[in-house]
Amino acid sequence: MKKIVYIVGDLSYPNGMSRVLSQKVNYLARHTDYELFVVLTEKASLPWYYQLDPKVQHVNLDLNFDDLYQLPLHRRLLAYRKKQRQYRRLLTDYLMEVRPDITVSVMRREINFINDIKDGSRKVGEIHFNKQTYRVFEKRWLPGFVNRYITRKWQQKLEKEIRRLDKFVVLTHEDFAFWQGFTNITVIPNPIYVYPDHGSPCSSKQVIAVGRYTYQKGFDLLINTWEAVRERHPDWTLRIFGAGEPEAYRQLVMDKHLEDCVCCEGATNDVYARYDESSIFVLSSRYEGLPLVLIEAMSAGLPPVAFTCPCGPRDCITDGKDGLLVDNGNTAKLADAICRLIEDEPLRKAMGAAARQSATRFMEANIMHRWIELFESLKKP
Repeated sequence: MKKIVYIVGDLSYPNGMSRVLSQKVNYLARHTDYELFVVLTEKASLPWYYQLDPKVQHVNLDLNFDDLYQLPLHRRLLAYRKKQRQYRRLLTDYLMEVRPDITVSVMRREINFINDIKDGSRKVGEIHFNKQTYRVFEKRWLPGFVNRYITRKWQQKLEKEIRRLDKFVVLTHEDFAFWQGFTNITVIPNPIYVYPDHGSPCSSKQVIAVGRYTYQKGFDLLINTWEAVRERHPDWTLRIFGAGEPEAYRQLVMDKHLEDCVCCEGATNDVYARYDESSIFVLSSRYEGLPLVLIEAMSAGLPPVAFTCPCGPRDCITDGKDGLLVDNGNTAKLADAICRLIEDEPLRKAMGAAARQSATRFMEANIMHRWIELFESLKKP
């Protein structure tokens, strides 16, 4: 029986990485005889947003790194170094006690020292971001060359530690291509956990987008795009659902006089019902790791239109078959692609059916089988 330790960080608030990791651990608890452990570092006093199977053992080191972001930069750096030393000591003690066969890091703070812990476990790293946007240091008050220098040094340190891992897992083949010269790398995408029993009829005059209200998701670009869509199809509407703070986006809608056809809503408790009410899904992100909302929308039978942002859409969509890809950030082409699906109902429905079939690649059992194969291939030294 293998012992596997997952270092997750936090389960107390909703985010994609915590959701995926908790669901993967729970799948392993239900379908294997592995002895599973989860290490958390944040907010031991808070209830979990994502629950773990009762068979999964867990510990919270209660280090609360996230609290450091409230401090000025100079104090944050000093406090971080102190917490990092404490983290290394506590995690080392825990792994030496558990003696796992495999330790899985999500490539956060522990990646800086986990290879040096002599607990006898094989070390696996899985990254939920893409290389182009991970560990990029960017402070507006610093000169560009200083930001670039710090970024380069920071990323070089990361790459040095990645080369020492027994296995390094990325989410997409697109991202795989950016990690040149790594011999321990493999691709395993994140799975979807719901596959609806039917697809959307794609007959309503509604387009949907889903995601947090952040710069990354590009909802400002999508709202700007909708000006051109409304000129050609004033009877169609755009609904955006997501957590976060939508006020700035609602203001942009008013500034563009789009209140009659664009609605920025909060998070929904039943996203698949919202997919069923819609006919097209749009991904306007500036960058991604692997956008699960895109795959979920495809599983619900919605034809997607997406920017070719790094990374994910190219791995999910076969352009012209199960969706449409447009140049990253090109809002004119995004409007044309949306209008193409609005104007061609047979194409819209055919692409929706093809998208639903394509999404089966990402079903939980298919993806988790690949993780189990990886774990079984790793033997203790």
